[in-house]
Amino acid sequence: MNVKQLEAHEVPLRKVFCSDYDFRIPEYQRPYSWGTEQACQLLEDLTEALDRGPDEPYFLGSVVLVKSSDETSADVIDGQQRLTTLTILLAVLRDLTVDPGLARELEVMLQEPGSKVQGLASKPRLTLRDRDSDFFAEFIQNPGQLQALFARKSESLATDAQRSIQVNARALWESLQSRDENSRLGLVQLLGQKTFLVIVTTPDLNSAHRIFSVMNARGLDLSPADIFKSQVVGAMPEGLSKVYADKWEDAEAALGHDDFGDLFLHIRMIFSKERGKRELLKEFPEQVLNAYLPDRATEFVDDIVAPYANAYRQMRDHSYAATQGADLVNAWFRRLDKIENNDWRPVSLWALRHHSDDPVWLDTFLKQLERLASSMLIRRVYNTPRVQRYAEILRELDAGAGLDAPSFALTSKEIEETIQGLEGDVYLYTKGRRYILLRLDEALAKSPGVRYEHRLITVEHVLPQNPAPGSQWLNDFTTNQRNEWTHRLANLVLLNQAKNSEAQNFDFDKKKSKYFTGKRGVATFALTSQVLNEPEWTPTAMQDRQKTLLAALRDEWDLG
Repeated sequence: MNVKQLEAHEVPLRKVFCSDYDFRIPEYQRPYSWGTEQACQLLEDLTEALDRGPDEPYFLGSVVLVKSSDETSADVIDGQQRLTTLTILLAVLRDLTVDPGLARELEVMLQEPGSKVQGLASKPRLTLRDRDSDFFAEFIQNPGQLQALFARKSESLATDAQRSIQVNARALWESLQSRDENSRLGLVQLLGQKTFLVIVTTPDLNSAHRIFSVMNARGLDLSPADIFKSQVVGAMPEGLSKVYADKWEDAEAALGHDDFGDLFLHIRMIFSKERGKRELLKEFPEQVLNAYLPDRATEFVDDIVAPYANAYRQMRDHSYAATQGADLVNAWFRRLDKIENNDWRPVSLWALRHHSDDPVWLDTFLKQLERLASSMLIRRVYNTPRVQRYAEILRELDAGAGLDAPSFALTSKEIEETIQGLEGDVYLYTKGRRYILLRLDEALAKSPGVRYEHRLITVEHVLPQNPAPGSQWLNDFTTNQRNEWTHRLANLVLLNQAKNSEAQNFDFDKKKSKYFTGKRGVATFALTSQVLNEPEWTPTAMQDRQKTLLAALRDEWDLG
């Protein structure tokens, strides 16, 4: 790589969304995929930065581009998720403001207005991949179209990326519309004046990919854990430093480099009982390590690093051991591991650290933890309130609440919202559907702790999403009935085989014999085996099945 061709600059957001850059997402890139959790977290982080003071800069990370210095065209190699979400956020702020001047300034950040003097054509600042570019331009970059976007039915959208754009725009709108105009103006000013991206550019595609690989490579530089080790071992007398360096390295070897690094994030949470707001390298010493240095350095290894590393290994590997009851504890770890976040881990680590000798207590504790984690998954609670809930549990545990920690309990509203989530279009919830169905299958099998070790598990429809013309499905279901039932629990099964686009549209009898009972079989899934026993698949059959399945989950999670 020619170093002279590489440029890297800290650029304020107002100079990112300007005539200097014509961002394009190449076709070989994956589609936009951020969910509401990441979008809302971005807004939460910006809000916290604003609350800390308007003069404090906020850094959004880096963007890697293929771009010549004398051209505006810029292919985005890394950073499209942030650039797309920032565009959505700016569009929401534009359409919410009652100040025409501010709306116009935000519009200019989203679209190049064109200039005859400079020879610039009017066009969007950011162009997505071909399948989504027109949609994005029409509903996001075009002023006043967000309400039309919100009115579109999710199933009418052509791609998962378009559905992500819709749900993220709605989530940001709902969060920002409750704020007053001055509050939103402060956010706009933070974005324009004090929010920075590091823009890395090179005119060569291969160079850009090498930059991206180096920037994202793990283990090349000193990690926070390496720095903490040097501080802890360096504070010990010479006679102890070698012994404790070996203890530290044994703990790291047992977990591996990446999980050992994550362990310190979880320990920080256990001690601070709040979501991290700055990088670990700054917060961990302040919130944990400084209390042990220099005089208690050995205690930090013996009482914190070693036992929590051991707990993490048992939790991760489902390898908790006890004279009896260990299988129940490990079954909870297997369930929790299937949830699409790991925010529950610090609470679980606390329990293992303090009650490893009591499998009965752990079984009860983890049952409550999984119930809460499942409810928050189903209710689509995003990162900040989710972590706040776990932080409150940690505070209650430190205060001695034990199994009676109040924050484990679900309110009547939370229970109602959980049931509503289970009653709705479960299939469309890509981050939760597989977990919900696996837990349902376990409940139906009446085999607590059943292991699902298939290489592949897919969620499939019985009534297909797009029945073939002339099929029996179109005789048995009206359009309204298909819209009502297609994506709900009653119509979903689990298979241990890849999707088969042709077989998915078979009529019911053929689907059972040719697809649901294929060569690889489905006997391990009670959820699917029940369908094989149904003589026909009709709205009435699904209505009865929906009641049965929902009752099983309500009983499993004690939802009343």
